[in-house]
Amino acid sequence: MTGIKTTGEKKMMFFSGRAHPELAEEVAHQLGVGVVPTKAFDFANGEIYVRYQESARGADCFVIQSHTAPINQWIMEQLIMIDALKRASARSITVIVPFYGYARQDKKHRGREPISARLIADLMKTAGADRILTVDLHTDQIQGFFDGPVDHLFALPLLADYVGRKVDREKLTVVSPDAGRVRVADRWCDRLGAPLAIVHKRRDKDVANQVTVHEVVGEVKGRVCVLVDDMIDTGGTICAAADALFAHGAEDVIVTATHGVLSGPAADRLKNSRVSEFVFTNTLPTPGELADDLDKLTVLSIAPTIASAVREVFEDGSVTSLFDEQ
Repeated sequence: MTGIKTTGEKKMMFFSGRAHPELAEEVAHQLGVGVVPTKAFDFANGEIYVRYQESARGADCFVIQSHTAPINQWIMEQLIMIDALKRASARSITVIVPFYGYARQDKKHRGREPISARLIADLMKTAGADRILTVDLHTDQIQGFFDGPVDHLFALPLLADYVGRKVDREKLTVVSPDAGRVRVADRWCDRLGAPLAIVHKRRDKDVANQVTVHEVVGEVKGRVCVLVDDMIDTGGTICAAADALFAHGAEDVIVTATHGVLSGPAADRLKNSRVSEFVFTNTLPTPGELADDLDKLTVLSIAPTIASAVREVFEDGSVTSLFDEQ
């Protein structure tokens, strides 16, 4: 099965970088195509070489690469892949970024800081991208950073339906780990018919990943609390929020997040946490130490969602229709 699919006079080609090949294969399988054979390697000094083994002339090309660690290497590889397709006379280039790197640097908090999320969008456009398809951006405003269509997909239906099947909804409370996630948590409440609670926290602006949890707003005593977030990086924020919920009488805590970044001390924090289950999607590969040794970790596949969106883009359909029920 090749990476080419023809509809009328249109031709789809599906490409993948080396960051997360398992997800690429899943998406390709859902689409009924293969991943186009690509020669890619690093030179001794770290420079990246890419060459496609099939002609992309006149094709609608989709390039998937998740910005996982080492993040700068995989962003650069994706930019080179886009440039190669532009110079190979591709008809269109859609960049699939399941996890958008530098999304947390979306505005200036203080003087002399960059807006790196905007820079990534500019680099994609300059390289030759016509369209970006991504999942659960850290903030919605990033959609406006790219000069072209941005298809913003949501993992909420996948995650919420999984939780809804596992937990008695009469005992369920949806919890936002901070004020910034309240709108997302509210959508969970609408879907599951559950009440909302909020963990109020304060972050030390001079020290990365330092969070102090102060109070819980809402009734959580005797409840099964579902903490919802877009990403978990070192795990400090979410584990502290879970501790606060238990301290206020929560019966159990489940944590869900679209992106399991899981850097540094995250593995130990998740293993030692009282949280009964961590639920992620596979927008990012799961670190080996967690994949092999954490029985309370559940990873759901985002591949069907991405494949459905790719199909709509290729067939000039409506990506929005996939989420109209929300």
